[in-house]
Amino acid sequence: MTRVGFIGTGRMGAPMVRRLAAAGHQVLALGRSDDKRRAIADLGATPVSEPAEVAAAAEVVVICVFTDEQVRTVATPPLLDAIPAGAALVVHTTGSPQTVETIAAAAPHVGVLDAPVSGGPHDIAAGRVTVFAGGSDTALARAHAVLSAYADPVVHVGSLGAGQKVKLVNNTLFAAQIGLLAEAARLADRLGVDEASLLRALPHGSGASRVLDNVVRAGSTAAFIGAVREFIGKDVTVVRNAVAELGADLGVLEPVVNLAVSHPAGQDYS
Repeated sequence: MTRVGFIGTGRMGAPMVRRLAAAGHQVLALGRSDDKRRAIADLGATPVSEPAEVAAAAEVVVICVFTDEQVRTVATPPLLDAIPAGAALVVHTTGSPQTVETIAAAAPHVGVLDAPVSGGPHDIAAGRVTVFAGGSDTALARAHAVLSAYADPVVHVGSLGAGQKVKLVNNTLFAAQIGLLAEAARLADRLGVDEASLLRALPHGSGASRVLDNVVRAGSTAAFIGAVREFIGKDVTVVRNAVAELGADLGVLEPVVNLAVSHPAGQDYS
């Protein structure tokens, strides 16, 4: 049993908390309102109203908010100073590698892990979301029992910041593959092949991929992009900002990514 402090019990965080509680971990989770605190209690965790309360006596603190800006707002001295020495701080939010580096510099008594996830709430609920973890072996060992309650695999990809960098590449490739599929549907339409027929055929060919499987389940590229547009847009913005901070660019992936984020969702080629 691990004492866990949790901040961010939303779309992704709620199923994490539920699995942590079900696995026998002692979870304190931040809830700012009465409704949120009742929802946290329903997940099997103990609701608290202040970040410092989340961290008190915690062996692992998890941040799973929506944006990098929210991470910076939460990971301030009231929280960081309350985390016991030697504890691990896990940041699941996809964002800039510089954010976790800044947090680590402000909290040298804590083992910080950048641990963005690949997958959705259904993967977390099933215990099979992927975590790309960056940080020390010691910090990962401290947090591993917590992460493995909802993640499989937990992939240690290098030092602090490496998890975010791998996730940024992953998200760029994801968006690019969506863009390529949208353009492939346009090509099929110009050739007189409807998209429904195309999607029945492609999974059986060398162009098959996990992204294609998602599009097939959605019924069309437009339907899939419509369902994930908010998250694609957020992730592509994060990618572009982070890559610019690191002095690089997306290279030939840039126009392909644009095909996904600029696609007129709702226009089916069927």
